[in-house]
Amino acid sequence: MPLIYTSDLITVGKLGVWNVEEDDAFFHNQLHVTDIEQNELDYLGIRKRKEWFSSRYLLHLLSEREIRGACLKDAFGKPYLENSDHYISISHSADYTAVIASTSVVGIDIQRIVAKIERIAPKFISEDEVINITDISHIECMHTIWGAKESMYKAYGKKELDFKKHIFILPFEYNANGFVFEGIVKKDDFLEKYTLFCHTINDLILVYAIQQ
Repeated sequence: MPLIYTSDLITVGKLGVWNVEEDDAFFHNQLHVTDIEQNELDYLGIRKRKEWFSSRYLLHLLSEREIRGACLKDAFGKPYLENSDHYISISHSADYTAVIASTSVVGIDIQRIVAKIERIAPKFISEDEVINITDISHIECMHTIWGAKESMYKAYGKKELDFKKHIFILPFEYNANGFVFEGIVKKDDFLEKYTLFCHTINDLILVYAIQQ
């Protein structure tokens, strides 16, 4: 079974990471796909279908419920579970799928560690956040900042956030064994603080945010 990582949260909830090796038929046989979900599936390409199936299957697996709640999207495209009091978030990178579910507002991001992130780093890292980037682990630090901002963007859930103007990362020290830090989303009258968690899993950086 390619479930490579699971963790309970400090709030009520769970997260998991799945290495997707199965075909669509495997997941389809495990899930009861609703008519609304099937309509969404019909418009997806091969890669997106794999991501769709693996995330819904993993959400259901972690829930330990007999009957799966449909995974739908609100007016802003943020996913939610039908008939559930849990907030959810989903992320994909290469052949990996990560999901999180909690009674608190959450967001998650997973990324394969790649050197090309250096080229785009100035687009999302502010001058104040450069202090977080060490010489030894500078690629991992950049991925951590990206993952933290992406997680908070998803937790906010209403789009139209500028990663440099509206999302802020407080100082942290990168640790490949995992660490906790904080971030803030501030736009107009909206202000929320988030507790952030970073884990390095093989060649992946996993970051998730829990609204305080």
